[in-house]
Amino acid sequence: SVQTSDTKHVLADQRRLGQEENCEDSEEEPKLKYERLANGVTEILQQDAASCMTVHDKFLALGTHFGKVFLLDIQGNVTQKYEISSVKINQISLDESGEHVGICSEDGKVVPDFPLIVSGVFLCRTSTLHEGEGTITNVKWRANLIAWANSVGVKIYDISSKQRITNVLRDNTSLRPDMYPCSLCWKDNTTLIIGWGSSIKMCAVKERDPTEIRDLPSRYVEIVSAFETEFFISGLAPLADQLVTLYFVKENSEHMFRARPRLDIIQPLPESCEEISSDALTVRNFQENECRDYRLEHSEGESLFYIISPKDIVVAKERDQDDHIDWLLDKKKYEEALMAAEISFKNIKRHDVQKIGMAYINHLVEKKDYDTAARKCQKVLGKNMDLWENEVYRFKTIGQLKAISQYLPRGDLRLRPAIYEMILHEFLKTDYEGFATLIREWPGELYNNMTIVQTVTDHLKKDPTNSILLTTLAELYTYDQRYDRALEIYLRLRHKDVYQLIHKHNLFSSIEDKIVLLMDFDKEKAVDMLLDNEDKISVSSPRCPLHHTFFLQYLHKLFKRDHHKGQKYHERQISLYAEYDRPNLLPFLRDSTHCPLEKALEICQQRHFVEETVFLLSRMGNCRRALQMIMEELGDVDKAIEFAKEQDDAELWEDLISYSIDKPPFITGLLNNIGTHVDPILLIHRIKEGMEIPNLRDSLVKILQDYNLQILLREGCKKILVADSLSLLHKMHRTQMRGVRVDGKAHCSVVTTVWEFSVVSSSESDQIGCRSDVILTVSVFCLCQSKNVQMARASPTAVKVIA
Repeated sequence: SVQTSDTKHVLADQRRLGQEENCEDSEEEPKLKYERLANGVTEILQQDAASCMTVHDKFLALGTHFGKVFLLDIQGNVTQKYEISSVKINQISLDESGEHVGICSEDGKVVPDFPLIVSGVFLCRTSTLHEGEGTITNVKWRANLIAWANSVGVKIYDISSKQRITNVLRDNTSLRPDMYPCSLCWKDNTTLIIGWGSSIKMCAVKERDPTEIRDLPSRYVEIVSAFETEFFISGLAPLADQLVTLYFVKENSEHMFRARPRLDIIQPLPESCEEISSDALTVRNFQENECRDYRLEHSEGESLFYIISPKDIVVAKERDQDDHIDWLLDKKKYEEALMAAEISFKNIKRHDVQKIGMAYINHLVEKKDYDTAARKCQKVLGKNMDLWENEVYRFKTIGQLKAISQYLPRGDLRLRPAIYEMILHEFLKTDYEGFATLIREWPGELYNNMTIVQTVTDHLKKDPTNSILLTTLAELYTYDQRYDRALEIYLRLRHKDVYQLIHKHNLFSSIEDKIVLLMDFDKEKAVDMLLDNEDKISVSSPRCPLHHTFFLQYLHKLFKRDHHKGQKYHERQISLYAEYDRPNLLPFLRDSTHCPLEKALEICQQRHFVEETVFLLSRMGNCRRALQMIMEELGDVDKAIEFAKEQDDAELWEDLISYSIDKPPFITGLLNNIGTHVDPILLIHRIKEGMEIPNLRDSLVKILQDYNLQILLREGCKKILVADSLSLLHKMHRTQMRGVRVDGKAHCSVVTTVWEFSVVSSSESDQIGCRSDVILTVSVFCLCQSKNVQMARASPTAVKVIA
């Protein structure tokens, strides 16, 4: 620790006592701060010595060894002086109002009712509460309770009942009471704290149960906490639920070397305590002081603690937010200091948020943490443009303009254009990609666009193919609304953003002669752009000469969007499909309703496209020729059968059978597939005897299985139909048999309705060899009702089943 002289502040070493020689400064923040009470006190203590002091919210009362009492203001200036005695003043007491004071000198007795002092003369009536147990060393009065200490112990007296309610005996009787006096302190109206020697006790005054009083006092005392400390207690004071203790320390008992007194904050527990903080104080002449020479007084309203010694008075107070920031700055914890200042900016008095922030930035720059320093500029510098410019120039000086570039103001508040241009020039020297990023991120209004364009152009003279510089130049041209220049660069680079540029700035009139270039590097986007903007750009324009493949892609997508929109191109589309994209030709022929069939047939026949020709022949009504091509050109019986099924023409089936009758593989295919469309008997009868048919047995089995399946399906359908018909008939009959009220004035006519259901026709029965047919005939007679008639009774129904 640093020894102090007559300076205002007292320095505490902030280390744990006993560890000063081995430890670094503690990283734990102290709880209290200290000042020496100076001014008039300094003069008093040069000629006299302090013996006691009491504290009021408005003033202080100081007693001395020469029997004087001084009234002081809180800065230590003397306001009144009283010469009470020629001997030591032991204690001074004040009432709450500060109008009455009681004084006890070395030769006096304990008197509890002290009157107002007028010219240093006592005007009072006295009464003795206790005597005969030696010297009274301390008295404390709170509300209706008085506590005092003598050589035997501590007594508590209840004024309201005029009874002494307890006697707390002294623990360590080996210590001399006059050398290690008792310290008393009321925490509140019912809690007394006793410190004697190295022992601390907290005593709670409680009301006794009325049923237990008898001859006992109405109150009793319970010791709620009792523990031993390592040092001798010179004073006690409450601090919320904690305790402030003033310790007298003997470091070397053999040579009686006295260390500095300690002021600790502790947390009392039932049988021990927890140390919160500990400060060793450098007071004047501490080497000559005894335990009895120290006192601790406190001001409850402001949490001020006064350490009184014969030649020095030190004031300890809780540290405020300014003190907390001081400590953080001293420990170089700038970020925490800045955060604390921002949170408590309304309460701090000595500190400024921006100054702390600047100190933090300076610290980061010294550490060469340039990125963090630059990032903090946003918060610290705020809207102060002068500070911003100073910081930018500082970062330029240390070669770190890149670090601060991304954090510069770019909204409503802006720096001078020269600042931004300086940074852009810096990037152009060493980092093209970083330069391009800034151009994309920074609004073009931040700097002189033409100046930067000229600079980029100069760099391109040295490196004319640099794609990063070219792209950036295109963006600069775009900011400057020179879209033709930007478009030219994008097309040259085949850059994907060219389409966005065209759409955003409506450049369609400028690209009619550039469509080929656009489609050359991205057909999909180019075609979509043409289709989406047909009203702005036409593919039939002489300035838009599309290559055949590009034009086909355009027509293909146009047809997918709308089958009718590009009908004038359908003839050309057929030729283009045939030339460049045959897989899409047949789907187009199927879906198009506007293509010229004769022209399409001519194109397909010229190129010998069999499938397409077959489709066109069938669509034009020449099915027999189409079937012939399938059988002769393709030789695909399955496709021929499928074609015959689609057309469902008896003549086509006959042609197919006639063509297949001398071709065993075709016969097998027919037997396997025509059972549900043509009677297999017709084919079987025409097979020549002795002809070997592959898999004939399997084909015949399949025919029989298909036939049986058809029979089962027909029988099932018949049963279901008959059952449903009968159920509906019974339901209708029950409904019609019910009587319904008819208005006599109503008029209606009779209408006969006949429903006839036929399950299987006679012709179908003959074809499949059915021996029975079912015809269900239902005749229903209903009365047509007028609007006032709900229902009339109908005649009976008739059902006829014919076998």
